[in-house]
Amino acid sequence: MKKVLIFLSFILFFACKEQPKETAETPITDSTPEEVQSSVNTFGIVIHGGAGTILKKNMTAEKEAAYKAKLEQAIKVGHTILKNGGTSLEAVEKTINVLEDSPLFNAGKGAVFNSEGVNELDASIMDGSNLNAGAVAGVKTVKNPINLAKEVMLNSPHVLLSGTGAEIFAKERKIELVDPAYFFTEDRMKSLERVKEKIKEKEANKTTAFYDPVIKDSKFGTVGCAALDKNGNLAAGTSTGGMTNKKWNRIGDSPIIGAGTYANNATCAVSSTGWGEYFIRGMVAYDISAMMEYKGISLQEASQEVIQEKLTDLGGTGGIVAIDNKGNVSMEFNTAGMYRATMNAEGELSIGIYKE
Repeated sequence: MKKVLIFLSFILFFACKEQPKETAETPITDSTPEEVQSSVNTFGIVIHGGAGTILKKNMTAEKEAAYKAKLEQAIKVGHTILKNGGTSLEAVEKTINVLEDSPLFNAGKGAVFNSEGVNELDASIMDGSNLNAGAVAGVKTVKNPINLAKEVMLNSPHVLLSGTGAEIFAKERKIELVDPAYFFTEDRMKSLERVKEKIKEKEANKTTAFYDPVIKDSKFGTVGCAALDKNGNLAAGTSTGGMTNKKWNRIGDSPIIGAGTYANNATCAVSSTGWGEYFIRGMVAYDISAMMEYKGISLQEASQEVIQEKLTDLGGTGGIVAIDNKGNVSMEFNTAGMYRATMNAEGELSIGIYKE
């Protein structure tokens, strides 16, 4: 009897040992090789060049063509990087560089003037793989602020540097600096003069306020980018010259992580453009990510609710571009227009300016 019991125990022992092996192998059939390959190769990029009262009736054919050509040039730079296996961070930085180097947009070379006729630039960047981020505000001699923001993220213990300190750090990191005169453009100076003149007229009539529509609508043109690379990593970045005629070293949402820029591999990457004070108050970029995470809704649903309902109810205007961890894109805005473009893994390009 003892021998029988021992024999049965041995059979039971080996039977139990074999069972987990079958269970462990079962999930391998869940994904086909084709599905795995498709997931690995998914990537995409989306950009904006600012949102505001952009009307076709006010745009010449030549200027419209110039904007579209620059948007196409910029997005193709980032798309090529992603297609060749580069990182989303690199794609965001290099894409924004193209827009910063163009006088068409309110960032870098095309930055607007503050009330003293000086250019003060802001930028931020975020890595969705580890939630690391870097930002700069109020720099006056940094040719490409997005590059400095990336240096802050990668080579400092901080997230946000401003003014003189940020420029000292730029020198230490050998970031390209320029004479402030580099940022001068005739168009931006004329814009400052027009705003000052209109404010003077309204003050004389005692009808103006700091957030007069004339002032409010003179600041759009911020640039931004969000990207997903082949490794499934998201990144976003934003760069701006801020608001025309701004005072007191005003800083908007562009260098504020969670307001102007946010990226999280679990959800999406977002870059904002618009009336910065409201984007800060609503933490717009983060709110879109949070709604996806906590409500379980899609990127498009979250973007639409945040921009068309929450931001609008606050009184804010502007828009966002965003991409989720599956490559879905959103370009949502509540203004008359937003310079924007997107390219997917198949190389399909879409460019828009007006509300369509």
